[in-house]
Amino acid sequence: MNSVLEFTPSGLYCREGAFHIDPWRPVKKAVITHAHADHARVGSRSYLCAKESQRLLQARLGCETNIETLDYGEVRTINGVSLSLHPAGHILGSAQVKVEHKGNIWVISGDYKTEIDPTCTPLEPLRCHTFISESTFGLPIFKWPSPEQVVKEINSWWRSNRDQQRTSILFAYALGKAQRILKGLDDSIGPVLTHGAIEKINQCYRDVGINLPDTRYVGAFEKGDLPKDALVIAPPSADNPAWMRKFPQRSRAFASGWMRIRGNRRRRSVDRGFILSDHSDWGGLVDTIAASGAEKIMLTHGYATEMARWLQEKGYNAEAIPTVSDVTPGVNGGEA
Repeated sequence: MNSVLEFTPSGLYCREGAFHIDPWRPVKKAVITHAHADHARVGSRSYLCAKESQRLLQARLGCETNIETLDYGEVRTINGVSLSLHPAGHILGSAQVKVEHKGNIWVISGDYKTEIDPTCTPLEPLRCHTFISESTFGLPIFKWPSPEQVVKEINSWWRSNRDQQRTSILFAYALGKAQRILKGLDDSIGPVLTHGAIEKINQCYRDVGINLPDTRYVGAFEKGDLPKDALVIAPPSADNPAWMRKFPQRSRAFASGWMRIRGNRRRRSVDRGFILSDHSDWGGLVDTIAASGAEKIMLTHGYATEMARWLQEKGYNAEAIPTVSDVTPGVNGGEA
């Protein structure tokens, strides 16, 4: 069976359809799985994404960028190649890319999660011949607690800090994670403030009809006017002395799947670590791969080599494939 896609210096390429998927360098036509920076890069001549992702891509790539959209499940045919986008459940507008040519079906997952998230469309399992799956958390140790329980823990931590007149600083990735947390907060505890990077993304979510609690931009306050009972949500990059001086009495926490590894909280020097990821855990990865029915599994990001070895032992035709960080020094991975 002929290959539908090939690996090039610019990333995954469909020669018949003349498009790249999440290219690593500027290209003529880029099909984008979602708006995180390690998947959507500036400089391509044109972009194609899921309709729900358009507003986010405009915000991240620039409003003048040439962006076309498809509804989930809508099929576009290019030189005999059928292309469609399907929900990945990762963040707002995230999509799996389904490419079919002469009966050969490939699915490129992008990033995905199996948990239900009220801020994005749930993952749609797809059948295919070749499945390219992320494996960010591709080890059995990564098993997520209930997200509802995690948000309850965040609310309890915030309430306790409020009672002790300490500002709660919660570090979370600006796109996806922050909005998911916001959706579950008990804002009767106090005001919710956000870093500018998060407030910009919040507006994108609101623009497409995602209802989020009221938030206020931290920069709108003078230092002495910042409410001590607030929960402040900021990206990890804000954890620096200059920015943190705004909050002399504070408790700091970090929300990430990486908090599942003992010692990560200590290395980040935070008071609390909350295990919450926008990627599938080990069980979600295994279940999604099995549901694909694919004859060939290709794994990328994270623990790709380890997961490929485990799948091979289970009888799968599986292999790890390069990511941009493997070929371009200094490029970071995704938001976990």
